[in-house]
Amino acid sequence: MLPGDFDEEEIEKLGVTVSSGQVRSNGAQLAELGRLLDTGTVRVAIDSTFALADARAAHERAARGHIQGKIVLTAA
Repeated sequence: MLPGDFDEEEIEKLGVTVSSGQVRSNGAQLAELGRLLDTGTVRVAIDSTFALADARAAHERAARGHIQGKIVLTAA
């Protein structure tokens, strides 16, 4: 099964709705977003930060739910 391919019978059996999208990068838009982040016009809420070596703990945090922002992994 390819990404984006879904088993229609399984979807109906589970009673779920499946949707997907694709994002394409745009250098000018990314540069503008960077400027908005730098000036504080756009802010990102961070729930928690983990070292890359602690990725398992980050996944466990995500599984607990009730996240108030993004979970960030940092690389040394």
